[in-house]
Amino acid sequence: MKTKGFFITGTDTEIGKTVVAAGLAGCLKLKGIDVGVMKPVQSGYKSSADGRLVGDALLMARAAEVDDDPLLVNPYCLEEPLAPRVAAELAGVSLDPGKIMQAYRELQRRRQFMLVEGAGGILAPLTGKLMVADLIIMMGLPVIIVASAGLGMVNHTLLTISHAKSRGIPIAGVIINNLKKAGMAEKTNPSLIAELSGVPLLGVIPYVRN
Repeated sequence: MKTKGFFITGTDTEIGKTVVAAGLAGCLKLKGIDVGVMKPVQSGYKSSADGRLVGDALLMARAAEVDDDPLLVNPYCLEEPLAPRVAAELAGVSLDPGKIMQAYRELQRRRQFMLVEGAGGILAPLTGKLMVADLIIMMGLPVIIVASAGLGMVNHTLLTISHAKSRGIPIAGVIINNLKKAGMAEKTNPSLIAELSGVPLLGVIPYVRN
């Protein structure tokens, strides 16, 4: 396997990146691949008093069946459900890309394959100057873009693809998530995205009630 991992990003927040990342981790595990997972920054969750993983990072780790140090899997856990930069500022925390990359390299050293999930979309701000796109470039991973299924997703998805291409970020493909109905937009959007972007459509995940 040439690619040593994927960075999972999305066209928006709450788009289903974690579900996709956890699903991929589980599938890779079933194929006998030693997969590691990482959520460099997550917001909207209170850190566990005993240092255990919470939220998205916990779901990914369970799917991959890993017991790596929680501070490697999720270096920053911020309580406020806001953009990482703002959540960090409110918490009095300085997000250090060096710390994130040190954790990533250690996990990369231990594992055969890495799945990293970003916070929000590709232009979500991490610090005053650092965006999620910059972190993707630092890690050198191709991206999988998770998009919604309905009206408006074509514009959001093409904008994300356009920025990734402008930064020289390799795009593995697009996954459309949470398909609740099969209206005309939902029927035509997947092929339209593939035609206009030239990026592979990797799959469409239907909505499943909890």
